[in-house]
Amino acid sequence: MAMKSLQPSLDLLVIGGASLDTYHLANGQTVRSPGGAGLYTALAAACSGARAGMFAPRPDPMPEPLKAAAERIAWQGPIVPPDQLPRFEIAHYGSGRAALLNASWGGEMLITPENFPGDQNAASIVHIAALRTAERQLSFAKALQMRRAEFGRRSAPVGTQSSFRVPHSEFRISAGTYGKICASEPDTVRELISLCDFFFMNENEANLLFGSADQVRAMPGQVIFVTLAERGALVIQGDHVARVPGHPANEFDPTGAGDTLCGATLAHLAHGEHPVVAAQAAVLLSAEMIGAVGPARLLSDRPAPAPPIDPRVRVDDGQVQRVAQLIARLPEVQPFRFVGDFFPYVDDPGALDWFLAVTLQQFGFWEMTTPPRSSSAAQGKVSGMRRYSQPMIATLDGRSLKGSDYLFAAYRRMIDRDGGFFGPDRQAALTAAELAAALRADDGSNPMPAFDLHLELAQSYGRDMLSLGVTPHDIVEQANRTESPRAAFLSLLDHISGYKEDPLRKKAMLLALILEQRPERFLRPAPGEDEPPVIDYHLMRSCLRTGLVEVTAGDLRSKVIGREELSAAEERAVRFAAYQALQRVQALSGRSMGAVDWFFFNARRRCPEMTEPDCANCAIDSVCAHRKELFQPVRRTTFY
Repeated sequence: MAMKSLQPSLDLLVIGGASLDTYHLANGQTVRSPGGAGLYTALAAACSGARAGMFAPRPDPMPEPLKAAAERIAWQGPIVPPDQLPRFEIAHYGSGRAALLNASWGGEMLITPENFPGDQNAASIVHIAALRTAERQLSFAKALQMRRAEFGRRSAPVGTQSSFRVPHSEFRISAGTYGKICASEPDTVRELISLCDFFFMNENEANLLFGSADQVRAMPGQVIFVTLAERGALVIQGDHVARVPGHPANEFDPTGAGDTLCGATLAHLAHGEHPVVAAQAAVLLSAEMIGAVGPARLLSDRPAPAPPIDPRVRVDDGQVQRVAQLIARLPEVQPFRFVGDFFPYVDDPGALDWFLAVTLQQFGFWEMTTPPRSSSAAQGKVSGMRRYSQPMIATLDGRSLKGSDYLFAAYRRMIDRDGGFFGPDRQAALTAAELAAALRADDGSNPMPAFDLHLELAQSYGRDMLSLGVTPHDIVEQANRTESPRAAFLSLLDHISGYKEDPLRKKAMLLALILEQRPERFLRPAPGEDEPPVIDYHLMRSCLRTGLVEVTAGDLRSKVIGREELSAAEERAVRFAAYQALQRVQALSGRSMGAVDWFFFNARRRCPEMTEPDCANCAIDSVCAHRKELFQPVRRTTFY
């Protein structure tokens, strides 16, 4: 029997110092402020709602400039006199360019693995901030790896060892760097990266280590963040790269911007957020932080900023309350058990492999028309816009099935023919002919509108699973060993293709609901866990038509009504608003997200894409805004 995992006392423990610094700013001003990579990182995490600590020389008595910081974080480490605090002099030249003019490292030499606290379960994440040498950072990483291996041996049942880190169970290792050691110790920094679950660098450091930021790739199970100054950041999950845009800022003192982004990101990761969502929130805090001297923003009583809803859309809070109050009373708002003709038999030994392989394929069941070329075809112009054409409907075994039902039925047929088809090894080696045969309709056609994407995701899913050395059973078992199984499960899927790419985790959360609600109860429900919405285009259409979400920008509204193809930013605006709206409906109604999601997903039957809505038979007709002309965002994506 597995040993019950212990709840860590901290979300983040930062290894790295505090300092008293002098900054020469780009506007000609010279200012003095508390500083240090460790301090900025820990304070940013605390400002973002994390229980943060710092291992660093602790001055006694505490200098006045550091007293506020010491009150906000759990500061532990060797006691030193105040004159042994490190002191740095830094010149800023604008656009993220800076130079270290003078450095007095003081008691920083006391930050060693030998002096480090011995409780290996003290934090969910241990971050090694930039130290004087990369070699010392590396020694910490090696020592932490040894402690983690020992902790894993004591806490995991025999036969479940894996190098794949389990969020919320075994602590994860993070580190950052800086330009000087990237230039002088590049091989050591690269070795350090190889030992970390998370790593942070800026664009200049990426250039020094890898040639360019575009060439940075993470190992399986690892996430690397590359900050791009005012342009935002790159989030690299294995071979998948996402770009997080920057946020407008009034730059006054850019010191610690990268460390602030690091600390805020780690805080959100410790709380189970997707890496891209974590970085998005961190970019906002970093943009605010550089508008004041030193860490003043991080020491204020204001909470960290929350990602805003795009001004082109808004959530109607009054309508949210009306819909939630009605849903709370409806007996038919119940979770679905995911059993029946489209699903494996209860207790089928191949069910877990089947559900992980099929749920990642739940996307893209619709056709788009491409407008005819105009008389200006020679100049490459087209007339009109690409538009939604029709949903995917095909006949399988004599039944006319739509979209996700068709996919479930085709894969259900396949498990009877060849259960091994769904194993990671077979998915990794899948050929176009094999997948086309599995999805073939009665008339011999392949009805999938985005077949190439389905094949690509199947293969990359299998490769990721094989690279991580895990099976679906391993992932579920590892998640179930934690205090928060759903959160751990979602975080584990952040490293697996088909699931990791979507910051809002539609398919990942759908899979979690399936595994919780199936009669086998594959995934153990835990009271009080967050219940993220499962936002696909059916739920977005429901949010728009019921009035939960209003499109306020006329041009975007016209495109939604006209079923025209949207840009990525336009689609994201509508989807994030729908996410917020359904999250509030679930919380106010008191119903589980599984129940709320199934209710709104089934609205596709009474409020479909191509025919007049059947309002008379809709349970929420009395509170619906009846905006029948609105449609879901039209954009081809593998997210839903």
